[in-house]
Amino acid sequence: MAEPLIAPRLLFHVAVPLLHSDVQWTASGITLDEQHALLPLASLDGRPVLADVRAAWSEAGLAFTVRVEGKRQSPWCREARIEDSDAFQVWIDTRDTHNIHRASRFCHRFAFMPTGGGSRRDAPVARQLAIPRAKEDMQLAPEDALKVRSEKRIDGYLLQAMISTEVLTGFDPAEHPQLGFNYAIMDRELGLQTWTASEEYPYDSDPSLWGTLDLGTAQQ
Repeated sequence: MAEPLIAPRLLFHVAVPLLHSDVQWTASGITLDEQHALLPLASLDGRPVLADVRAAWSEAGLAFTVRVEGKRQSPWCREARIEDSDAFQVWIDTRDTHNIHRASRFCHRFAFMPTGGGSRRDAPVARQLAIPRAKEDMQLAPEDALKVRSEKRIDGYLLQAMISTEVLTGFDPAEHPQLGFNYAIMDRELGLQTWTASEEYPYDSDPSLWGTLDLGTAQQ
C-alpha cells in the first residue's frame, strides 16, 4: 500500500483534556497514574511507540513522566549539545494559536535529558531552549524553575519533569484554558516519537502544527 501524501495525524486537529492534579515535586520526583497518559498519536502514522508519556497540571506547574522502553544502549546525552542529545522536548503555547507559523512570546520550548549533566555526565538536565524562527526573543527560564529526575531501567529509563507556571508567559487557565502542545522523544538508537507532526514538518518551530491540551474541562 502506498504511503499517504499527508500524515494521518495532520488530517484532524488533536484536542484532549489535561487532568488537573495536586501533584507536588519531591526528592522522589512525581508519580502520574494511567489516567494521565497521553494518547500515542504516532501509532496513527504506523510509527512505533517508543515511550509512555503522561502529563498533568496544577496551579504550580505542568508535570510529565516519560517511560522509554526497548533500549539496548545507554542514552546519548551531552549538556553542551542538547540539540543533538537523546531527550524529551516539549513545546507549549499558552494562547493555543493555530493560525501562525512562527512562535510568539507565548510559545515555549523545554528539553529534559536523563543524563549528560555534571562532571561525570550522569546527572539529568533540564533547560529552556529558543524556538527556531520565533518572531520574538524571550528570556529563558532560570534552571530552578525546571525540575527533572531520572531512573535507569534495564531496557531504558524513566524521566520525571516539571515546569513552573511562573515561566510560562501568559499562563492563565481561567481566561485561556487551552494550551498549544507538542512533544518529541529523541533517541539515537530508537528514533523519534512526536505527539502531532513529525520530522517531515517543522514541528519544532510552527505552532500551527501543535495539538491542544484543554485545562478547562479536566479538573478532578
